[in-house]
Amino acid sequence: MPIGPARMPLFDHLGELRMRLVRIVACLAVAVVVFYMATPTMGQFLLMPIAEFLPNVDGMASLQAIDPFEAFSVRFQISLWAGIVATSPVILWQLLAFFLPALKPSERKWFMPTFAAAVALFIIGTVFCYLIILNPAFQWLTDQAYGMSAQVLPQASSYLDIIIKFEIGFGFAFELPVVVFYLVIFDIIPYKKMRGQWRTIYVVLMVLCAMITPDASPITMLLMFAALVVLYEASLLLARIVLSKRIQKQNAELAAEEAED
Repeated sequence: MPIGPARMPLFDHLGELRMRLVRIVACLAVAVVVFYMATPTMGQFLLMPIAEFLPNVDGMASLQAIDPFEAFSVRFQISLWAGIVATSPVILWQLLAFFLPALKPSERKWFMPTFAAAVALFIIGTVFCYLIILNPAFQWLTDQAYGMSAQVLPQASSYLDIIIKFEIGFGFAFELPVVVFYLVIFDIIPYKKMRGQWRTIYVVLMVLCAMITPDASPITMLLMFAALVVLYEASLLLARIVLSKRIQKQNAELAAEEAED
């Protein structure tokens, strides 16, 4: 898709923004309609990791819908989030392409790698959540009812809302390497400080995990924390490889400042 010129009148910029937003909405609308027709299959797919905690009807995991409107709203919610995930490359491309003309030529070379990395990391985060997180998270949640002699009624809107929040939360959390990489590459935070303050950063990641995970489960929080630590260290390693000369220069400047003090 074409990239606009760096300098345009204000109304031309607004026109380009409107054009890109129209493209996003049109693609999303088509995706929502398509996925709405496939929501029964998609719903069963989403429930596969937690099927052992749900009633079984005719060999399939079953949820309860209190009224017809809830059934419609659940189907629409599934199709909407599936459409957002499916069209995320288009959404990201349109948004990044709008801001791309404001970047310097030396900064534009990072556009396509950033775009590809952001999409790939989001997908990896949702897959990690689906395969690793959902089952132990729902096991912990359902186990809380046994101590109170309570029966858990699997309401469709509540269960699918939790699943979608998990998936979206992990998808965005896995964007951490992109954030860390650009903090270093644009010299917002020097590499040495990022490396030296690792204890503080680990604590911040732990707090972030506690905020993102909707079930308050220590198992879920620790699994996310372990994944984010690995991603954080990998992003620092990549930054060190790409910016080895700049990092050496920063280290020499910081050592000179410490010597003067």
